[in-house]
Amino acid sequence: MTVTASKEVEVNAATPLRTGASFLDDLRTGERTVFVDGEKVKDPTKHRAFASGARTFARLFDYAAAPENRERMTYTSPDTGGPVWRCFQIPRSHADLRAKRLAAEGWAEQTFGLMGRTPDHVANFFAGYAAKPEFFARGGAGYADNVVNFYKYIRDNHKYVVYAIVPPQIDRSKPGHQQSDPTLYAGVVKETDAGIIVSGGQQLATGAVYADYVQVSCIHPLRPGDENYAISVAIPLNAPGVKLYSRRAFAMQATSAEDYPLTSRFDETDCFVVLDNVLVPWERVFIYRNTELCFQQWWQTPSHSYGNHQAQARYATKLRFLLGLAKRMNEATGNDAAPPVQVEMGELAAYASIVENMLLSHETVAPIDADGILWPSKPALYAVMALQSQINPHMIDIVRELTGAGMITLPSSVRDFENPESAKDIERYFVSGKMGARERVRLMRLAWDFIGTEFGNRHQQYEKFYGGASYLVKTNMYRAYDFARAGGLVDAALNLPPVAS
Repeated sequence: MTVTASKEVEVNAATPLRTGASFLDDLRTGERTVFVDGEKVKDPTKHRAFASGARTFARLFDYAAAPENRERMTYTSPDTGGPVWRCFQIPRSHADLRAKRLAAEGWAEQTFGLMGRTPDHVANFFAGYAAKPEFFARGGAGYADNVVNFYKYIRDNHKYVVYAIVPPQIDRSKPGHQQSDPTLYAGVVKETDAGIIVSGGQQLATGAVYADYVQVSCIHPLRPGDENYAISVAIPLNAPGVKLYSRRAFAMQATSAEDYPLTSRFDETDCFVVLDNVLVPWERVFIYRNTELCFQQWWQTPSHSYGNHQAQARYATKLRFLLGLAKRMNEATGNDAAPPVQVEMGELAAYASIVENMLLSHETVAPIDADGILWPSKPALYAVMALQSQINPHMIDIVRELTGAGMITLPSSVRDFENPESAKDIERYFVSGKMGARERVRLMRLAWDFIGTEFGNRHQQYEKFYGGASYLVKTNMYRAYDFARAGGLVDAALNLPPVAS
């Protein structure tokens, strides 16, 4: 099949920056198929599982579109001359990468780092793809045109893309083509003149309920015989045959914003994607039945580095929030000046500072390749990612130790303040030396929602596997480290001249 680039993605005029209202309108009329709690959801903007998350995403769009944030959050499209999100920028200097980091922090601060798949995550992956079209041309010139054209389309139209790039956990002892049903994993089942037909399941499409497109591919190494799963494609989330199965929606259990201040606002949801004979037009196909390119798209382009540079900006923001939360709780209980508490806080601050300063080092030691494309420093990136699954739970445990019973010895809900009899006791016994009962309870509710609720525990699991299984991330670190320089020191030591007697 000869693949030719589509003309539909060409953009000739600047599109106004997308606002929260336009995002919600698109979501309301998108006609996507979403299932949660046994129900097929018609309008995510109104359903209890997703409505508050939709409003949070809308605020991100408004933040980027606000005139006072224009310089931070956008740059000028080289094709239309209009403003587009900074996350789509392909950096060619250290200043460019710094600008991208500041934009990523701008959005992360609006969610306290609690939404990991905001629109700037996969956008960065496509910036990495577009930076190296020659990689995709190895599968055919048309595929390179497709990926660049799609990148320009989503950039200039401010589209939100997520991805599903991990096969289902059905029988990991066998490759996809040896499963009991070879169409269990998302892959090609038919080829037509119009495009390819894709069927099967794929995970873990975080944020897919709210997005415009899902990239379906595979980040796991594939074996000979797995060619049908070796694809990289973009699919509209309202395309016929696309179904999203949301995990338990924590927002549905949030009885009030007072009792669940984070759950009620920042549950971005994770979805299992089912593709039921979905037609993907050829112009949205970037890799086709090529196991080598499917695996190497993440590493031989700067896509993985750009996407996880954004992710580390988000994680550094989240840790900053955690440090602030711990400090406020110490102040509330009057033990902030206690030497043992300061020791624990110092350890927390050390971990947070390592993450933040390794993020900054992406910009200062980032190499620029022969094509003039800047790549974030891989050793700096993967050093933190390799340790994230160990650092994060340890930091959470430190905060648990600092608070003791403070997060769980709380009134049952905000309604206890509304009962005159219970309110009298609560106002007396739940005060601190620094704040009244209502203020202290609100602070402790915030901490518990961050650490102890289903929402909080999902975040611990999320950070543990953010970059994949820890051994995979550590393998990335192994490949990135300069062992030649380290070995050179050993060789120099072995070749020291004799010591004169």
